[in-house]
Amino acid sequence: MLDNRLTTFLVLCDTMNYTRAAERLCITQPAVTHHIHFLEEYYGCRLFAYEGKHLCLTAQGERLRELARPLAYNSRKIREVLASPAPVSLRVGATKTIGEFVVAPLVSRFLRAHPEASFSLTVENTRYLLGEIEAGRLDFALIEGFFDREHYAARLYRREAFFGVCAPEHPLAGRSAALEELLEERIIVREAGSGTRAIFEEALRRRNHTLGSFSRAVTVSEFSTIKALVEDNMGISFLYAPVVERELAAGTLARFDLAGEPLSGAFHFVWLRDNLFAGQWAEWMGEGGA
Repeated sequence: MLDNRLTTFLVLCDTMNYTRAAERLCITQPAVTHHIHFLEEYYGCRLFAYEGKHLCLTAQGERLRELARPLAYNSRKIREVLASPAPVSLRVGATKTIGEFVVAPLVSRFLRAHPEASFSLTVENTRYLLGEIEAGRLDFALIEGFFDREHYAARLYRREAFFGVCAPEHPLAGRSAALEELLEERIIVREAGSGTRAIFEEALRRRNHTLGSFSRAVTVSEFSTIKALVEDNMGISFLYAPVVERELAAGTLARFDLAGEPLSGAFHFVWLRDNLFAGQWAEWMGEGGA
């Protein structure tokens, strides 16, 4: 069982406000202060400090948060396992590319193997899912995009090609083009925080450009809308191969590539470090690389 003072510490890390932390915990603000002072005396260091009017974690506070999150997750998970009548309980996250176009066979395989399991799947962007893992609301996530390997354990599932798409009648269709040739096009991208956008922005940075280099940029969070706009020749986009597999086969979209190195992205299983339950998910990860 996690010490309630560590629970208070983690809630204050999330809210960075003593009053909101007290409200979330249903205790008084002086009780929150007392819990934090106890931890600071016990560990012999300051955990929080004010920078002007803003409450911030110290370096020691950052380290304690990193160590305490797996403790909180493991404590909660042990309680769930002992209390739940279901033999298996699993909360999984997937980014939108993976959730819409990749993950279904993995879920089917799991449910066939565990027909009585309690299971949930959250499909969101990479940034959101990492936050849910840190908060202990997800057991693990299958994500695209970038993450801090010092804070999470991970295993590669597979790599996927990442390339440009345009309308079949577009001059770019079926060929390779230098980035500078694309800058006058309307570029249609996913929202900030998505893995699809992150890998494209990283490719731009390697070529000394940003999204601001394009004359026109449109942000759309849904793949179906992005593909419809590209099919209607309203712009170009860059997407993973599974997202446009059907459209390319049907001829409603065409592929083009950036000149130079081929683009690809990695899909990773990601979970909290020091997670006591990670070994139980090996069947999920069997198809990917190590």
